[in-house]
Amino acid sequence: MKKLSRLLPILALVLILLTGCNSGGTASSELESLMADGNYIIVDVRTKEEYAASHIRGSINIPYDEIDENIELDKAKKILVYCQSGNRSKKAFVSLTNIGYNVYDLGGIDDIDLPKE
Repeated sequence: MKKLSRLLPILALVLILLTGCNSGGTASSELESLMADGNYIIVDVRTKEEYAASHIRGSINIPYDEIDENIELDKAKKILVYCQSGNRSKKAFVSLTNIGYNVYDLGGIDDIDLPKE
């Protein structure tokens, strides 16, 4: 019984980590579900140069270090963020969530199954 009582908090933590937030990359089926209603904005948080080289079709570019409380996006829409590898999108996810947006971290551009330009 003592072993079980020690194991329960660990199991709870694992479950929270697996299901607790919408950050950290998105599977194809989840992405389709997020985009199904058309109520979203895709934000590329890489540099302007990276965006110019290639980006997801229909995305807008707001470099992650330019995101602050003065940013103006539609709060009624889901904000889908991505970057090159997932590091900057995680920072953007935190910043935008703290400002009050409904944000989803798609991770790195190469892991996202959407058309690119």
